Amino acid sequence: MKLIDYQDSRPIYEQIVENFKFQIYKGILQADDQMPSVRSLAIELSTNPNTVQKAYAELERQGFIYTVKGRGNFVKGNDSLKDSKKEELIQSVLELLKEADDIGIPMDELMTEIRQRIESKTKRGGNA
Repeated sequence: MKLIDYQDSRPIYEQIVENFKFQIYKGILQADDQMPSVRSLAIELSTNPNTVQKAYAELERQGFIYTVKGRGNFVKGNDSLKDSKKEELIQSVLELLKEADDIGIPMDELMTEIRQRIESKTKRGGNA
């Protein structure tokens, strides 16, 4: 499991959080799946267990996982997490479109350019 990029300037715990959130959004980790234990993940990642515990605490605070005393951490089954992320992404796109409009870039021109780039990546086999 590759959760850490040592070239990334973000703290290790943030990288762990973002990677697990991605796995939950993508459905790789399903509701009620057990997370790796703090100790085993720390060993696997060659990092301090406190770093993993901090990541798990943040995931729990954000509503992605829950803890069962004596059993470990589990993925929370909550579709509203994905809906919240979708809304966040829509708001980001709307802000970008407003910024483009503010500087005089027509929305249709912008959308055409975006579609072309997505199609170009798709033809090359990349992710959009």
